[in-house]
Amino acid sequence: MTKRILSTALGLSCVLALAAGASPASADAIADFYKGKRAQMLVGSSPGGGYDTYARLVTRHISRHLPGKPSWIVKNMPGAGGIIVTNYLANIAPQDGTVLAMVQRNVSLVQIMGQKGPRFVAKDLNWIGSLANEAGVCAVDKRAGIKSFDGAFNKIVLMGGSGPNDLEIQPAMMNNLLGTKFQLVKGYPSTPPVHLAIQRGEIHGVCQSWSSFKLIAGKYYSEGNMIPIIQHGMKSHPELDKLGVPQMYKYITKENVQAPYTVEQARQLFDLTYAAKTMGRPFTMGPKVPAARVKAIRTAFNAMAKDPRFLADATKQKRDIFLVTGEEIQGIVNKMASTPKATLDLMEDVQKYKGKAKIAKVRMVKHTGKVTATKRGGRRISINYKGKDVLAKVSGSRTKVTINGKKAKRKAIKVGMTCTFFYPGAGMEAKNIDCKG
Repeated sequence: MTKRILSTALGLSCVLALAAGASPASADAIADFYKGKRAQMLVGSSPGGGYDTYARLVTRHISRHLPGKPSWIVKNMPGAGGIIVTNYLANIAPQDGTVLAMVQRNVSLVQIMGQKGPRFVAKDLNWIGSLANEAGVCAVDKRAGIKSFDGAFNKIVLMGGSGPNDLEIQPAMMNNLLGTKFQLVKGYPSTPPVHLAIQRGEIHGVCQSWSSFKLIAGKYYSEGNMIPIIQHGMKSHPELDKLGVPQMYKYITKENVQAPYTVEQARQLFDLTYAAKTMGRPFTMGPKVPAARVKAIRTAFNAMAKDPRFLADATKQKRDIFLVTGEEIQGIVNKMASTPKATLDLMEDVQKYKGKAKIAKVRMVKHTGKVTATKRGGRRISINYKGKDVLAKVSGSRTKVTINGKKAKRKAIKVGMTCTFFYPGAGMEAKNIDCKG
């Protein structure tokens, strides 16, 4: 009997010893995989916007917390409100843990609703986390002729759109459910050109996250040229509350809700839309990435979000940090996916803009000057234009670069050359760069 007990105890000790050794072995396997790797960060929007800023912030810091410390390259893949990049992530990108994507928060809902375009299943993606729980806002130029949300019920207000995201979804829902008179102007490549169009007087306003609005509108807003008129989200935002900006829920009343919808249906549909806002700025990986690598990235992401160096950088970039874990996002997506089909059918209907949309004419400006600086292998080029340095972002695939009339790579641009930028405005991605020297 004693021998049998001793034998069992020894066997158990061996099992425990093996189990104790499993963790370091797993950590070593992750480190061995990522060591020397060049990982990709895909961004479903153009350079310069809020999603792009958060994505680049992550690539500068996450590797300190990830075994193997891979380097990162950022690749912008804008279009269709984030659907293009998510399709690529799910169907084309390597499923080995070397590709992370920042997708727009509404892509899950678009897929769950069964709309055309998505070639992925949102609940099958491996959600990594978010650095923001976004409050949304709609704001208008003071030249729009309205001073509050109430004015949008009586006057046509031109709103800029860049695809099936907040810029287009929120005006459509407010029109369809509440009877406002927002008119969409579609076709802007991203949010920064929408703001330029507002400043030029071509359109009146924009709906987007509050954090990005403050950053992109910048001085134009702080100097009193734009008025926030309504806030979107399940919870009100303290800064918007101080400004006296009402929540959308205030207007979901029997008097405002449009037939055939009921007050209860309108509230349910806005709730479903606002659930995506809780996801904020979500990062995700492909559906077939090994579980151990997903766990490692999630762990690194969570640790990064508490890192003082990361938080200091976020403050410098004027970005608030509010961690939403990958597990939390996975739960939100699963809950949305279980929404009854009848409700989803209603959602698909109310998110469609039913008026006559205008098509944006995105104007390019032309700036010529001597190159004063090149950074990140030509991804950022500065020239002196009329005594001031102006920056252009240079895409390796979308920006056409020529030097002395011949096609060239962006890294061939050197300080001292005379270059002409063709772009929406300073700080934005150039469509063409023509250099001599």
